[in-house]
Amino acid sequence: MELHPDICYAALSARDRRFDGVFYVGVSTTGIFCRPVCTARLPRQDRCTFYSNAAAAEAAGFRPCLRCRPELAPGTARVDAVSRVARMAFDRIEAGELTDRSLSDLAADLGVSARQLRRVVEQTYGVTPVQLAQTRRLLLAKQLIADTQLSMADIAFAAGFSSVRRFNHLFRDRYGLQPSAMRRGRRQSDQQGLELRLGYRPPLDWAGLSGFLASRGAPAVEQVADGEYRRTVRLDERVGWLAARPAKGQRPELLLRVSESLVPALTPLLARARQLFDLDADPAPIDAQLRDDPLLGPCVASAPGLRIPGGLSGFEVALRAILGQQISVRAATTLYGRFAERFGTIIETPWPTLERTPPAAETVAEASLQSLIDLGLPARRAQTIQQVAQAVSQGQLRLDPSAAAQETMDALQAIPGIGPWTVQYLAMRVLGQPDAWPASDLGLMKAAGCSTPKALEQQAEVWRPWRSYAAMHLWQSLTRTP
Repeated sequence: MELHPDICYAALSARDRRFDGVFYVGVSTTGIFCRPVCTARLPRQDRCTFYSNAAAAEAAGFRPCLRCRPELAPGTARVDAVSRVARMAFDRIEAGELTDRSLSDLAADLGVSARQLRRVVEQTYGVTPVQLAQTRRLLLAKQLIADTQLSMADIAFAAGFSSVRRFNHLFRDRYGLQPSAMRRGRRQSDQQGLELRLGYRPPLDWAGLSGFLASRGAPAVEQVADGEYRRTVRLDERVGWLAARPAKGQRPELLLRVSESLVPALTPLLARARQLFDLDADPAPIDAQLRDDPLLGPCVASAPGLRIPGGLSGFEVALRAILGQQISVRAATTLYGRFAERFGTIIETPWPTLERTPPAAETVAEASLQSLIDLGLPARRAQTIQQVAQAVSQGQLRLDPSAAAQETMDALQAIPGIGPWTVQYLAMRVLGQPDAWPASDLGLMKAAGCSTPKALEQQAEVWRPWRSYAAMHLWQSLTRTP
């Protein structure tokens, strides 16, 4: 991210944690420099100076803030590597990483020792990794107690506890009462599956979000009907389905129904569902900036709260992106349907036409190159898909928001057949980068009225640091009826 004052101030105003460690702000009236996520009162722009690292801010005469502690920011420089590990560990723990794996396993994945990981997490967040995991389990258990009719034993195991006794003990210790005392009387739903609620910051353009997802998947894998988004799910060895729709009433929530087969994997599933629907975004500062642009203003007015569609599986999104290189959306969807038919697993759902799981990286990696070509692919593109599948299945490439963004993008770029467009597209949808920009996209050039990628790149400068959201608005404008 270039340190343009207007771009940095927009990111500072949003206090979006995706910019934490990307830059620092020095405030002339206080002589202090902060992280962009600092909760102190927002200074005026003319009092702010932006720096790419903490050392540069100190060299300019600023003191570190005692509230946000810039030394703990997940920086991108080599000297910041250990601090960056704390954020990556937090994201993985929130997604249930310590449910079936040990702290040593997580530390090995992040390239540090278990002792070092424990120390840096405790220094950054004030609690140990185990305490973070326990809090995550307790919060999920509270939600399941309030929103479902599952038994206490099922809730304990669904939340990631190894035993009911441990669950009861920790619940009483933290909340001072028995788990059953928190249960409210709820009528049984006549719909299949377990129903949960996911909160978000309004507004939410649900029609645009669900329509984008369904239009780029196979009908046997995901679909939209009656305002509800439905899809099959594969999480490691578990398969099932989910369905989501906005809740009725005043509260900004999505109602999420999941099959009972996925209850043991609820922690990672809920984390991935939030990323799938971009529910942690704050649309207010994003829409406020893009609304002032002559080109994007009408788009924002038509679709306030537009989100970046993510993915339950990074490999699934990567496969769809590679299939879509240099061909139309419809043609790529046809190819993806063939992959689902060939490599997906047959599954029963409440909807007869929704009956295939998405292809798994391990299955595609083990397939012969000729079997991929027979689906209608050029040999080179089939090789690219096979290499990505092998890298993901072997753990050499991690495609999810908790991965180190720049390192993952560099690894993708090194694979033959993956160029800047695919890397930026995956940075947007898989890595959750708010300022990714696939400048060579023909649809974006058409929507923006630009004839070359360079011209589009120049025009997009005023949309930073929200170019990912600008891209979504432009793509949606191509399908919107005038």
